[in-house]
Amino acid sequence: MAARSECGEAVVEEEAVDGREEAEEDNRWARLLPELVAEVVRRVEADGGERWPARKDVVSCASVCRRWRDAAAVVVRPLPESGKITFPASLKQPGPKDFPIQCFIKRNKKNSTFYLYLGLTNNLTGTADKGKFLMAARRFRRGPHTEYIISLDADDLSQGSNAYMGKLRSDFWGTNFRIYDSQPPYDGAKASSTRSIRRFGSRRISPQVSSGNFDVGQVSYKYNLLKSRGPRRMFCTIECPSIQETWENSLKVKSLRRMGTTILKNKAPRWHEHLQCWCLNFHGRVTVASVKNFQLVATVDPSHPDSIVDEETVLLQFGKVDSDMFTMDYRQPLSAFQAFAICLSSFGTKLACE
Repeated sequence: MAARSECGEAVVEEEAVDGREEAEEDNRWARLLPELVAEVVRRVEADGGERWPARKDVVSCASVCRRWRDAAAVVVRPLPESGKITFPASLKQPGPKDFPIQCFIKRNKKNSTFYLYLGLTNNLTGTADKGKFLMAARRFRRGPHTEYIISLDADDLSQGSNAYMGKLRSDFWGTNFRIYDSQPPYDGAKASSTRSIRRFGSRRISPQVSSGNFDVGQVSYKYNLLKSRGPRRMFCTIECPSIQETWENSLKVKSLRRMGTTILKNKAPRWHEHLQCWCLNFHGRVTVASVKNFQLVATVDPSHPDSIVDEETVLLQFGKVDSDMFTMDYRQPLSAFQAFAICLSSFGTKLACE
């Protein structure tokens, strides 16, 4: 018994020593001068490349301790300025203004799951470009409605997950959709009456923001009762995120200002006499004809008919490149989360619209 007791005490003492060594190691990193930490992060950011997997070095710096995380929040510029998706907060920030973020979606028909990846190359087949996983969604049938649950975790797709980001919900006909965000789009926003979820864990986008289901957009497909030839017609009303919000603010929330809504419509295609089909210029990013393909541009808000908008710049385009492979390119004012939700609405048969 004495020998066994001494052995147990030795194990406890060894674990205690290991714990002290780990704490001392953490304190050693945390005791570095803030100026030195900022310089280290700045150099890693400069040499870290613009795309994954090189960007993971910047994420590693932010994971060292709180001081390093604070330094990274100051040095790393938000997505609208840098054009780089670095942290989970980037997925709910608007994309860059001057060029689109190129992504692709993989569909698994067996389990009704969709995976969003950041494209790392210009390869469109997905064989050479494995991509950087961003989000996943799964389709569920709930009575007369269909819901797509969107999550940061491809293996945990439920509203009770700490990786839950939001959802897309359709009506009975599958022609009108509501987009719900897990976080309020602005101060004072009211959560919807749909089933509530628990607060996010360590992986949530903004740790100090309460979570729920907040209505941030609507996607509508126009009926085609006369069965006239042409692609689907769609309209979107989106509560877009603030361009001024930075990753630092998303971690240390002070205030979220309402930016108003953005109205989008699908860009009208042109009839190609030689090919005998409707055509849009996807600039090589779409290779398979499909009724699901679309391009969205801004349109005038009916409540402000005198406003001027750019109706030529494509803000979101989605198209098929293989049987279960689709490209998704988006830019400001849309976020990756909103763009993904809009694209999910295109899946599924819409007999009244085709």
